[in-house]
Amino acid sequence: MEVIREELEAIVTEYADARRTEIMASQQDLTVADLITEEDMVLTISHGGYAKTQPLDAYQAQRRGGKGKSATAVKDEDFVEHLLIANTHDTVLCFTSRGKVYWLKVYEIPPASRTSRGRPLVNILPLEEGERINTILPVKEFDEDRFIFMATAQGTVKKTPLQSFARPRSTGLIALDIVEGDCLVGAAITNGNDDVMLVTSAGKAVRFNEQDVRPMGRTARGVRGVKMPEDAAVISLIIPQPGSKILTASEKGFGKQTAVEDFPLRGRGGQGVIAMQCTERNGALAGAVQIFSGDGVMLISNRGTLVRTRTDEISVLGRNTQGVMLIRLSDDEKLVGLARIEEPEEESEEEQVADES
Repeated sequence: MEVIREELEAIVTEYADARRTEIMASQQDLTVADLITEEDMVLTISHGGYAKTQPLDAYQAQRRGGKGKSATAVKDEDFVEHLLIANTHDTVLCFTSRGKVYWLKVYEIPPASRTSRGRPLVNILPLEEGERINTILPVKEFDEDRFIFMATAQGTVKKTPLQSFARPRSTGLIALDIVEGDCLVGAAITNGNDDVMLVTSAGKAVRFNEQDVRPMGRTARGVRGVKMPEDAAVISLIIPQPGSKILTASEKGFGKQTAVEDFPLRGRGGQGVIAMQCTERNGALAGAVQIFSGDGVMLISNRGTLVRTRTDEISVLGRNTQGVMLIRLSDDEKLVGLARIEEPEEESEEEQVADES
């Protein structure tokens, strides 16, 4: 120890100078977010409730006629229902059928390869039994002039400032006070002057400007958005975009595309206009989605049958029509919903050869 002391003292005598590093007490702590690199990710959530993220560069640009890449590996009875591109530091608002909202940072969703299904959402969020995510909304900043617009199956609508959702809670928050027997159909981010369209199972659609609904707090129940028969329900909330089409499908497998411009602007709370003629031949309306050229759609029956088709192959018809056959169903089977497919579409070898020639 004496030798070590003498050597250290010699080093101090020969090399020591005044301290240049200033030592200060700091209350600033690093968070997990500070250690995450900012990059764009592809977030996918399947119909069966599996979520994962992948780097955006996993989808490299390809020449026309390329096969594309499958977004995820899923079971035969599952498919990708939600797909969006968001930064790792973005917040994703997850709205459930029970009217609750949960917060997720994109980096909190585990990354996985294309061949992986991902992680079940019930292992990431404290979802109750029977509760499912039906809308995900990416948010970079909680701007003052933006809103969350929500609609329930019984026709209630509500608009809440986006800033009301700026403080996350791990257990989630009630976004909409839902009465027993009702459920949240959809939610969307609006700019305060967007048009809103509600489509009902009775084959009607009402389109109105969101200014017809005043902003409300999170605990408010909302106001009437559409007038319906007792046995009808709202099946879809749509924010119409210019140049898009509304794809409607009925319980007996009939469907069609209709230009969004064919739906006139009316006041809130009315019965709306005919979106599809619902008769004994085609049954009640089962689903409605907004689509764009080149999209795909998945049809879902109550017996678990899934049929995927390109929307370009579906006829474009006026509002006051019954549609054409989309899927052949057995006598005791009916269509219960449809979903827009946003994943990269794979092409067959025959299509590739045709394109190359």
